[in-house]
Amino acid sequence: MTDALTRMLADRDWVLADGATGTNLFNMGLTSGDAPEFWNETAPDKIRALYRGAVEAGSDLFLTNSFGANPSRLKLHDAAHRAYDLSKLAAELGREVADAAGRPVIVAGSVGPTGEIMGAVGTLSHADAVAMFEETGKGLMDGGADVLWLETISAPEEYKAAAEAFGNIGAPWCGTMSFDTAGRTMMGVTSADMIGLVESLPNPPIAFGANCGVGASDLLRTVLGFVAQGTERPIIAKGNAGIPKYVDGHIHYDGTPQLMAEYAVMARDCGARIIGGCCGTMPEHLHAMRAALETRPRGAAPTLDRIAETLGGFSSESDGTGGGGGAPVRARRGRRRA
Repeated sequence: MTDALTRMLADRDWVLADGATGTNLFNMGLTSGDAPEFWNETAPDKIRALYRGAVEAGSDLFLTNSFGANPSRLKLHDAAHRAYDLSKLAAELGREVADAAGRPVIVAGSVGPTGEIMGAVGTLSHADAVAMFEETGKGLMDGGADVLWLETISAPEEYKAAAEAFGNIGAPWCGTMSFDTAGRTMMGVTSADMIGLVESLPNPPIAFGANCGVGASDLLRTVLGFVAQGTERPIIAKGNAGIPKYVDGHIHYDGTPQLMAEYAVMARDCGARIIGGCCGTMPEHLHAMRAALETRPRGAAPTLDRIAETLGGFSSESDGTGGGGGAPVRARRGRRRA
């Protein structure tokens, strides 16, 4: 049998994913520095509300509250031994909401980076990384996730370790990287490099792509970079709702629902099949995105100039591959993770 996401992609031109986890939870009262995964146990109604908000806004797929549910991140809260349990709880709550939706909804088990550095200059071995990803992944699958969703990865070594781990437990998966450093990931991976990485894996993802980063414009330029390589694998676009600004002691994303609706249509026309939001993306954004995708006909892939005119300028002149210049560049802003 094929997995639920593959079946959905076979029947749909596009799939609407969810929006932000962190931004929504902070709005519910999460304090900076707290582990949101603890809420799976101590505030399950808030996590149900998080998931339900995406579903009611029209999402076909939502991510679980398990981004940091690995031993390396949880050890900062003296909870390294709870990675499996907290992951399982995150998926169980998701399964409950999805099953009550009255339509097919995919529970995607969020798996974030370990928070440690791999490779020659790092302290995390490949074997230890694989073990961490296996533990989190197994908890999510045992809790009822349909698919594992690796996200916000910068290092190819970490992507490879996760792919091996998910293969070891027989779990279908997707994986995105964050291209937040002049068109590259923090560890120097370009859109072209990612295509080579994905296609070289013994256990490649169902779909791959980009999330987070420094704005929707940059993310769509990366999507165009994927498409330029001729890939036939489904592409994921999960961009932030505008650009973060510090307002009255809080990080605020300036992307309106109307802007995110434009982004969603452009992402589809660029070639993305799974389209969602990342930081700052709220249910009202998702509702507008769904309406735009359902009512606006598919068009030609937008030019870089049109992307910049509609969504704002790029953060760098190049997409990291040596091309991608010529469109307006916005002023640089500080990087964040929310």
